[in-house]
Amino acid sequence: MTDEIFREDAYLRSCEAVVTASGPEGVELDCTVFYPMGGGQPGDIGTLRRTDGHTLTIVDTRKGAAPGQILHILGADQEIPAVGERVVVEIDWARRHRHMRMHTCLHLLCAVVPAGVTGGQVGDARSRLDFDVGELVLDKAAIEAKLNELIAANHTATPRWISDEELAATPELVRTMSVKPPSGQGKVRRLDIGPGIDLQPCGGTHVKATGEIGRVVVEKIENKGKRNRRVVVALAE
Repeated sequence: MTDEIFREDAYLRSCEAVVTASGPEGVELDCTVFYPMGGGQPGDIGTLRRTDGHTLTIVDTRKGAAPGQILHILGADQEIPAVGERVVVEIDWARRHRHMRMHTCLHLLCAVVPAGVTGGQVGDARSRLDFDVGELVLDKAAIEAKLNELIAANHTATPRWISDEELAATPELVRTMSVKPPSGQGKVRRLDIGPGIDLQPCGGTHVKATGEIGRVVVEKIENKGKRNRRVVVALAE
């Protein structure tokens, strides 16, 4: 299993690591700062620097078939490092930070829209959540105003851990109807935005406080069926 350093500190941009497996499907490391695609958030991209100074490009990061397996996908026609080789990996920080800002923003959107989440996608400029709204009518301007109010208040966003058993005993914490929480390894990571704003399981990367998100705009609300509405949010810049 790869030590997922990014779960403890999403602001780490690089780390030293040892290659534990390598092949056409990707490179595995003993530890990594690279987030693998999951929960609607894209996998990180960046670089892998070898001991001889040669730099390889990592074009994607994905979970492998085995629990805890993370694959760093190299660009085409690059030499694969050998098992046991020491390397330095570094994420594309500008892209990752936008993902962090947008992902935390989507948690605020969950707090603003009182409905179950049926789907979502984190992007580096715009993101979206799909809601099962029932008879609820969504007001685009009101949602945007409330989001920016919560952002400007600079609420803390703190990761906290609970056991799988504790999560099973509190199913109301799970807002996503289409994606299961990242459980099965004995403990579950939650994001607590507060006080009292939003608390739900999430394995993604997030900013430390909502003010870091910056102003956002609600670009559109789309009708995706009788009960479903898609809310698309973008960073204002």
